[in-house]
Amino acid sequence: MGTYFLTTPIYSCTGISIVSEDKKHIQARTIEWGESILLSNLIISPQKKQYQSPTSKGGKGHAWTGKYGFVGISLVDNTFIGEGVNEAGLSAGIFFFPGHGSLAPYDAKNVKNSIIDMELVRWALSNFSTVEEVKEGLKKITVTPVAYKSDGTPEPTGHWRIADSKGGNIVIEIVENGKVNIFENKVGVLTNSPDYQWQLKNLNNYVNLRPGSTKSLEINGITLSQFGTGSGFLGLPGDITPPSRFVRAFFHLKNDYIPKTGYNAVVQGFHLLNNFDIPIGIEFPDKKYIPENLPSATQWTSVIDLNNKEFYYHTMYNNTIRKIDLKKINFATVKEQIIPLDKGNKQPFVEINIK
Repeated sequence: MGTYFLTTPIYSCTGISIVSEDKKHIQARTIEWGESILLSNLIISPQKKQYQSPTSKGGKGHAWTGKYGFVGISLVDNTFIGEGVNEAGLSAGIFFFPGHGSLAPYDAKNVKNSIIDMELVRWALSNFSTVEEVKEGLKKITVTPVAYKSDGTPEPTGHWRIADSKGGNIVIEIVENGKVNIFENKVGVLTNSPDYQWQLKNLNNYVNLRPGSTKSLEINGITLSQFGTGSGFLGLPGDITPPSRFVRAFFHLKNDYIPKTGYNAVVQGFHLLNNFDIPIGIEFPDKKYIPENLPSATQWTSVIDLNNKEFYYHTMYNNTIRKIDLKKINFATVKEQIIPLDKGNKQPFVEINIK
């Protein structure tokens, strides 16, 4: 096992789900890490690939033969998929869940059925076509920590969003040393800690928020009126904590228009998530420690059209949206590929020449 198991970074993430008028299901998300470059790559994985999860103790865990090919973006190590979609239209992604996730401890007697948490996305994408199949599959494996700290406590884990082209959309949270909780993601939003049910309850604190503007109010001959458009959203939290991002994503998502087509929904996904880009300086009170060559804490943003089987992304280095059409890939014959997300680390500009 490499040193990445001992230095797994802390991620912040904001995820949203969009359904267009023509019933195309879109999964969009950001991923943040402000300490260093995540070394993410585009991963193309074929059908019938042989997989084997490592264990936190250095041995071999659960082994399986993949049924489906998939496209995804890796995190830290090319075997760890942060977000992806397979040829059947199933998407999966991991969202950091510190202080709340609690996995089953490593058990040498159950090693053949054990996978580490950072393998769960790859396991789901390579094996299943629907959310219901994932639910059944989870009954047959045990998810264990990627690593343990020097004091014997496990490294923080994540929770997961799984969705399919039929509209299935769930959140998986593993707590209390291995208890698997599965929630229908009815609000179409996921961030980080606290747990999903707490985030839903917290929405009640913002029941007053409305799109548009508020009416003027007269008190003792004094007229109080808004300064500008959008006063119905006064009180919407603007900080970058997971609860605030959850609230902000929910109200942005639910008060936006319903896009007509999958294309419109993909475009909307990128526009909405622009509101959640985290400038690198916000995370560092002492600007001397801002890492070099890291222009943003939001390192990449992805949008997936599950029905059209299209994977889109842009990065902190290049805001140009790139597209991979899974329908054009023969996953029965394609070779596994590891492709850099960017050709360089500078934002390209298109110069307009005036004559």
